[in-house]
Formats: sequence, structure tokens, C-alpha cells
Amino acid sequence: MEPRHYQSSLNNQLLLSKKITPVLSHAIRVFTNSNAEVAMEVEKPKIDVDVRSSDGEETQPEQIDYQAEKRLVRKIDKYIVPMVMITYLLCFLDRTNIGNARLFGLEDDLGLHGNQYQLAVAVLFIPYVLVEVPSNVLLKKFTPSKWLAAITFSWGIVSTMMGVVQNFGGLIACRLLLGLLEGGLFPGLTVYLTMFYTKQELALRIGYLFVSSALAGACGGLLAYGIGFMDGTAGLAGWRWVFILEGIPTVLFGVVIWLFLADSPETAWYLNDDERRLLVTRLERQTGFYQEFDKKDAILAFKDWKVWLFAAGQFGVNSMLYSYSVFLPSIIKGLGDWTSPQAQALTVPCYILGAISYLIVAKLSDMHQLRGVYQVVFASICIVGYGISIANVGSAVHYFATFLISLGLFVAVGIPLAWLPSNNPRYGKRTTASAIQIMVCNCSGIVAPFLYPTSDAPRYIMGYSVSIALLGYGIVIYAFLSLYLNHVNQRRRAGKEDYKMDGLSEEQIKALGDRSPRFIYTI
Repeated sequence: MEPRHYQSSLNNQLLLSKKITPVLSHAIRVFTNSNAEVAMEVEKPKIDVDVRSSDGEETQPEQIDYQAEKRLVRKIDKYIVPMVMITYLLCFLDRTNIGNARLFGLEDDLGLHGNQYQLAVAVLFIPYVLVEVPSNVLLKKFTPSKWLAAITFSWGIVSTMMGVVQNFGGLIACRLLLGLLEGGLFPGLTVYLTMFYTKQELALRIGYLFVSSALAGACGGLLAYGIGFMDGTAGLAGWRWVFILEGIPTVLFGVVIWLFLADSPETAWYLNDDERRLLVTRLERQTGFYQEFDKKDAILAFKDWKVWLFAAGQFGVNSMLYSYSVFLPSIIKGLGDWTSPQAQALTVPCYILGAISYLIVAKLSDMHQLRGVYQVVFASICIVGYGISIANVGSAVHYFATFLISLGLFVAVGIPLAWLPSNNPRYGKRTTASAIQIMVCNCSGIVAPFLYPTSDAPRYIMGYSVSIALLGYGIVIYAFLSLYLNHVNQRRRAGKEDYKMDGLSEEQIKALGDRSPRFIYTI
């Protein structure tokens, strides 16, 4: 007979395995495009949903078939997720491949000295942050397929042209143009996903964008490893081939977006009439949901202190993302006597771990409708990784620290970017709030490269220390927001804010958006 405590431990392990297995299965299905169930298999009855027509008149209650809804979510996943993932993968790759190019002689060939390389990395973010708010307005004006296709096609050309620059001035000009064109992508994709998914589903789908950024790092390392052996081919240095061969696919994919990306649920070419109606209905049943841009909602976003606090926290954690993704090849090369191709290859496992980590955590976050706790835990893991990097230990331990940082990195950065839009059901406030958050956080891209000056190589103690401080600052902010929003939810569930609806019509209550006593925040 097994000891009782051993049998209890075994039962706990089996229970944990049952809980984790569906999450791992979901991650596998995303990349195999399986027709298996994506959502947890929980039978739900049909329910009646009170749907109002565009003129505010009540219509007959419409039934929601949850099995049909799950099939619908799988279908839109099939057509939307690969498109947005590939687009953001190309964006992140074209933005950060300057870190891979550095190891193949970019600085020497262009005559860079001092902190000119850091300046070339940072300058991209100046136009990047300036275009994020107006970009979401243009997204609505020109439609997602046209706007996203145009900027993707254009930055692909600029990225390719970086392979033929001859001096520091040419590099700076290309980086400025790249920032101008790429700046509208992430806020645009975030808003686009909210047009098709409910707030309960949003963290996982926005999580796919961060999986893409991790995969971009892995692909960049693998491609750079292979491209490094092309040094001298056609008379071009290896770093030039990095930009050329990674920019051309972006140009081609811009055409794919133009042809195949649906602009809205009502015009999705891959849905039939019943599916379109169900998609619209499931979005409208969210409290305060409104899909048209209203200037009053945009103004409310600027006045909402929570939006600015989210943005401030995002600044702290994003500084880590941009420094890690650009300087990781240089950091790893400094850990030992590696060749440049070997250092590129050693970055790949770090990014793969980051992708797996975010896939699992994003699914758990959606299942439990918890954001803050996951952000705090995984940001803390990053702090441990940076602490080990500062310590005077062996190179193998320092390499292990890069895995810890990657394990927490994409969760700590990505979760808040899904958290804020899911708590703003009205289109105008949601788009403006997301743009503010991303604009402020991307200002960290201007600062982050200078935390890793060439003179600090190979240890970069200052960069690691400041990253710890900024992560701690972000943890405090997100912990406070989680506690505060939970407090508001408790008041609303107890009916303590119902007085705000006195004398208001249903349409006026709906117009309150997240301020409605009926709206429950994701915490």
C-alpha cells in the first residue's frame, strides 16, 4: 500500500495535470489549425439576449446558442489570428533586426562611434509614439484592411532599403520612416481584435501578438544565423542581407492584408448571414458595448486617471521589452567566446520559452478573468532574472538568467495591453485609451537603448539595475489598479452605485460605458 500522504500528492498532481492539459492542447491547436474545441467543454444552455435596433427600439429577444458561438469563435480565429500574428511578427522583426545586424559589422561599415548605434535604435520611437493616437482615427476612416495593408507594405520597403544605406545619416532617416509607418500597427491590431472578440476572449488574442514578438526574436536569430554565412554574397555584407531578406516578405504580406483582411463583423467575407448576426449579437450583449466612434468617449479617455496610470505602468515594463529584444544578441555574445552566428542561434531558445509562457498564461488569464495577479507574478520573475545578471556568477548562470527574463517578459508587458481595452466597452474610449497607453509606453523605446551604452559591454550593470527599478514601479501600479477595480466591482455587485442610473433611459445607461453600475471590470 502507498502511504496516505504519497497518494494525496499523486491525486494533486493528477488534478493539476487535468487543469493544465487543456491549456497546452489549446496552444498546440493554435499552430496546427485544428478543428478541435478551443474553449473548455462546458455545456451551456441557450439564453435570450435583449437586442436593440439601431434606433433604440426593442426587438424580439435573440437566442444565443453557445455551441454555435464556440464554432464561430473557432472560425474567426482561423481567419484572423494567423493574419494578425504574421503581421506583428514581421513588424517586430523589421524593428529589432538592427540588433542582429550589429553583430555582422553594421557599426564598422557605417563608421558608427560612441552611442550612435543606440541613437539609431532610439530614434525610431520618436515618430512611432506621435502617430499612435491619430492612427486609430485613420483606421476607422480608411477601414482596417486598407490602412493596415498600406502601412505594412510601406514599412516593408523602408526596411528593405536599410540594406543599402551607406552612412549614419541614411540609417537614421530609414529608422525615422520605419517608426512613422510602424507606429500605427499595434494600436490598430488591438482595436481590430476588439471588433471581433468579447472582453473575456481578448487577452488570449492580444497575447498572440506577444507570442508573435517572441517568435520574431526566434526567427530573427535563426535567420541571422543562416544569413551570416552569406557575408560577401553579391558583394554585400551579411548585415545588409539581414535587412533585405527580412524586409521583402513584409512588402508581399501587405498585399495579402489588402486582399483578405475583413474590415468588420458585418463585412467578414468568410461568414454567412447567421454567423454575422451571431457575432454582432455576442458583442452587443456586453454591458455598454458601442462600436461607433464618439468624440465624447475619446475625451473621456483623456480625462480618465486610470488610463494614464495604465500608461505609466506600461512605460516601466516596456523599457525591458525594447532593451532585451535589441541587445540580447550582444549580451549573449559577451557571455563567452562565441562567433556572431553562434550568438544569434543562442537567442532562439530564450524567445521560444517566452512564446510558450505567454500562450499558457494568456489562456489562464482569460479563463479566470484575472490580469493583475499574472502581471505582478511574471514581472517579479523578470526581476529575479535581472538580479542574477548583475551578480558575479559564471557565464552559464548569466545565460540561465536570460531565460528567466524571457519567461516573464512577454507576460509582464502583454497582459496590461489586453487589460485596458477589455475594460472600455465603447469604441471611442477604447481606441483612444489604447492609443494613449501604447504612445506613453513606447516612449520607453527612446530611453531604453541608452541604458545599454557600448562602454558598459559586456555586463551592462546600469541597464539591468534600471530595468529592476522600472519593473518594480510597474508592479506597484498594476497591483494598485487590480485592488482598486476589485473594490469598485464589489460596490457595484452590492448595488451601492445603482443610484447613478436613477432617471436614466436604457440608452443613457449604455452610454455610460465602463462607468455604468452594471459594468464589471476585469481585474
